[in-house]
Amino acid sequence: MDTLLDLLNSRPVVNGEEQDALGDPAEGRRWAREHGGDGSLAELALLRETRDLLRDVVRAERPPAALSPLLRGVHRTPEITADGLQWKLNTPPHARLAVEAIVAWAATEQELPGRLRPCANDACQLFLLDHSRANRARWCSMAVCGNREKARRHYERTR
Repeated sequence: MDTLLDLLNSRPVVNGEEQDALGDPAEGRRWAREHGGDGSLAELALLRETRDLLRDVVRAERPPAALSPLLRGVHRTPEITADGLQWKLNTPPHARLAVEAIVAWAATEQELPGRLRPCANDACQLFLLDHSRANRARWCSMAVCGNREKARRHYERTR
């Protein structure tokens, strides 16, 4: 799930300007390799496409079916290991990281429905996975976005 959040959050807004960790080929290769990919240009292009589709799906701007074309030709094969039954994901090497992110999103939706969401700060483009018991987390970071929102509301009340 870390890779899923890292992928979704690879286009942050820093000082009012959008950054893209996958936009620059050298930076994108580094990002992909840090997450277990090969860093090829084909992988980076697919990661950018996957990220943008996942962001739209999580924001409910597109239906989950929009992810289907990225899963064509992908299948799982059962394997018996010392730990029991395991499922091996079979995909072209350049697509593995993107497919794993989609699989992680699907697992999150199934196991923690509604807990993967965008930050409530409209100026922020980050996402969060709410692990709180009450399922009320609203900001990617209480120290940054949460504090800004609370300060803004306080300023409006005292004005």
